[in-house]
Order: sequence, then C-alpha cells, then structure tokens
Amino acid sequence: MSVIRGEHSGKKLKVGVVVSRFNEEVTSRLLSGALSALEACGVALKNTFVVSVPGAFEIPGAAKRLIEAKNVDAVVCLGAVIRGETEHFHFVSSAAQQGVLRVSLDSGVPCTFGVLTTNSADQAMERAGGDHGNKGYEAASDAVEMADLYRRIG
Repeated sequence: MSVIRGEHSGKKLKVGVVVSRFNEEVTSRLLSGALSALEACGVALKNTFVVSVPGAFEIPGAAKRLIEAKNVDAVVCLGAVIRGETEHFHFVSSAAQQGVLRVSLDSGVPCTFGVLTTNSADQAMERAGGDHGNKGYEAASDAVEMADLYRRIG
C-alpha cells in the first residue's frame, strides 16, 4: 500500500490569493493570515499573486482567470459573508462555494475555501484572528499542502 500525503513545502509553488473587499475589516485580517502562512510554507513573495475583488460572489471568476493568466499551483479564496435580514446571505455564500468548487474541479488546481459564512460580525472576527484562529492562515496552509499533494500524485 502506498500513502500519498502533501507537505507544507511551498518553495517551488506559485500561489494566488483572491480576497473580497466586502467586510474588509474581516477580510484584511484573513489576507494577513494567508500571507503569513504562505511565508511560513516557503512560498516566495515573487510567486504570490493577490487579487482583490468587490465581494464573495466575484471570487470564483477571479480565481479562474488567475489560474489561466498566472499558471498558479493553488488559489486561496478569502471572503466574509455575514448573515443579514434577507435571504441574500444564502445566495451569495452558496454561489461563492459552488463557484470555487467548480473552478477547482474544472481546472485541476486546488482552490481552498476561506470564505467565512457567519451569523454575525463578531463571529467573523473570531475566525479572522480571534479565539477561533485565522481561517485565512488555515486556507493558505491547506492550499500549499494540496498543491504539493497534486504534484506527488502526478
């Protein structure tokens, strides 16, 4: 039996990060965490591409273009969709999740989902460097591991 497992070694990787500006107080913290993780994994700054988009709905399209234009090995998708008084929360969060999944499967490039979907701004802040850690850091670390895994699989 052969077990294939990726490592957090990003020295030879090119990684894209797509980050939403909506709820920027939260997403800027997610981005900071993601960039820290990429640095910790050894991804060179010159091989890191950050793309800023208006909201979570726009993340999948930008991820797709980033893969096509920069030939990245992984994409980290970051955003924050916070429940409001209408059903809009469900539509945006579902579209972002389904879109990121589709881009990843269609392209064969791992795209990690660091889009928070929370009931309140406080919950989002807790997951963007608070008591629940930084989901941007986790998404970036996972992206490096998955890119390395894909290379090992062949």
